[in-house]
Amino acid sequence: MASPEDRPITLGLGANAGQFALLVGVSALVGGMVGQERAIVPLLGVDLFGLPSATAALSFLVAFGLTKAVTNLVAGRLADRVGRKPVLVAGWLVGVPVPILLILAPDWTWVVVANVLLGVNQGLTWSTTVLMKIDLVGPRRRGLALGLNEAAGYLAVALVAFLTGVIAERAGLRPQTFYLGIAIAGLGLGASVLFVHETRGHALLESDERAGADHPPRSDPSWLRLAWRSTISDPSLSAASQAGLVNNLNDAMAWGLLPLVWATSGMTLLQIGILAGAYPATWGLTQVATGALSDRSGRKGLIVAGMLLQAAAIAAIATVRDFEPWFVAAVALGLGTAMVYPTLLAVVADVAEPRQRGAITGVYRFWRDLGFAIGAILVGVLVDRFDARTAILAVAVLTAVSGLVVAVRLRETRPTT
Repeated sequence: MASPEDRPITLGLGANAGQFALLVGVSALVGGMVGQERAIVPLLGVDLFGLPSATAALSFLVAFGLTKAVTNLVAGRLADRVGRKPVLVAGWLVGVPVPILLILAPDWTWVVVANVLLGVNQGLTWSTTVLMKIDLVGPRRRGLALGLNEAAGYLAVALVAFLTGVIAERAGLRPQTFYLGIAIAGLGLGASVLFVHETRGHALLESDERAGADHPPRSDPSWLRLAWRSTISDPSLSAASQAGLVNNLNDAMAWGLLPLVWATSGMTLLQIGILAGAYPATWGLTQVATGALSDRSGRKGLIVAGMLLQAAAIAAIATVRDFEPWFVAAVALGLGTAMVYPTLLAVVADVAEPRQRGAITGVYRFWRDLGFAIGAILVGVLVDRFDARTAILAVAVLTAVSGLVVAVRLRETRPTT
């Protein structure tokens, strides 16, 4: 029987349906690793370790965001050079200790260390699952592939965030809330080692097909040249990078600050779990549709509209005070994010030459996930200097400005053939 490496390589979702479906499942497990923290860790900082709210919103997210951003750079370059699967497996190995550290943590330092490891885990695993799906489907259905990838990940974020809220309501903030994380890490590692196949050959095949269509493969430029192109010189890549940064900046606000705002407003742990889950659940559920829509109608309009919808939803969160309007605003924020998140990744994949896809995607994801750290710092400073409402409104304004930058700078990148 032929090994996976000996089988002929074919691009397309139908031809690779089994591996694609498996990778969707792995993406869900990757998202579940983040979901175990969404509703609980900010409350651990305040209720268990006695930290001021701004500090709790700041330190663990800065550790997570900086580590994940830098790891994305390494993951993308390594995936182009040594293959996708070894990077994926390494990411799961790093993630195994995370829930154990959160269970055993005697002080906040352990929580920060756990989030450093979580950042490495997410940078390696999420980067490679994204690349592997892009590799498998080829150029025509990237939006759909990335919508499915992000949908699986963020639906899992939402589900696990909700489940941890339910568990915390009945059993306290820990240790039971993090048992899910132990199971998720074990399943992710096992599936990646035993069942996931390498996909770098699919990217090389796509590169050769482009060469046959009078688009010769580019020489392998230095990392610095790729970073400059992705950050500054290419208008579409640079617009995508700043929009990705701002998108995760507002996600940092939602992750690190909103559970504390809801708690101080009298919401129960169950209500906090529902609110913390509504935003990524909507994001996850609607990304398949928005990703596929970008394949048909184009990328730019969806991104601009999504950023503006996010801005409006965040402004609404700052101005309402009850569970029901907060729930509606969280759903709107999730819809706006769904319009943006897979579509930005599709823009990057459209522009990048397949042999450089890992490195260029890594640069984009570096800037995008740096938004976690920048958002945590910004929110912490504004809360300390002013109040939570001011911080949330400032994030809304930044999100709207980012959408306008995309409207001016991004060109339409959707493949037309």
